[in-house]
Amino acid sequence: MTHMKEENKEERKKENILKKGWVQSLMAMVVIFGLTGGFLFWESKKNTILIENAELKAPVINVSPASPGVLNFLYVTEGERVVENSQIAMIGSQIIFTKNSGIVSFAPNVLGSYVSPGQIVASIINDQEMTVVGKIEETKGLRDIAKGQRATFTVDAFSGKTYEGMVDEISSTSDDAGVLFSISDKRPVKKFDVKVKFNVAEYPELKNGMSAKITVHTK
Repeated sequence: MTHMKEENKEERKKENILKKGWVQSLMAMVVIFGLTGGFLFWESKKNTILIENAELKAPVINVSPASPGVLNFLYVTEGERVVENSQIAMIGSQIIFTKNSGIVSFAPNVLGSYVSPGQIVASIINDQEMTVVGKIEETKGLRDIAKGQRATFTVDAFSGKTYEGMVDEISSTSDDAGVLFSISDKRPVKKFDVKVKFNVAEYPELKNGMSAKITVHTK
């Protein structure tokens, strides 16, 4: 009887040793995977710069007459898509055309009104030239950003989707509207525009004015 008890004790000891070894191995693997994942995450973040304040922007083309006259006809409506050389309006006997394709964003239908040279008859958003423009502080990695670097971006309207692009332009001056005076001794941090170009045709859901975030991949 005593012999059997001793054998059972030995077997339990062996089982405990095996269990401890298995648990220790599992913990070691978890630690290794955690360290590896942390290193890879750090490596990926080390070579990226986040620009949180960004938006989609497209050039706006304003259409106006070269000579004065009365607005006799308006051939477009707001929200309408037009192609190059589309008729926009008739001022007097002069027909006004648009040189660019895009979406009509402004077209007041005020037939009979007098229109002067330079006065806007319609505005066209050239969405085919849309880019993502972000503002970055000079101390947040501006010196590491260069034209031609890969960039990805997300938009608030389509969370979870990432879009591909490329750094196309970095402003040569800060976006200050003028000289700011402050009673503080601390020097103000300047912000610069970073423009990211992308293939507009691949992402038809994107619209002018949407809020975005840019990630620049410096390597």
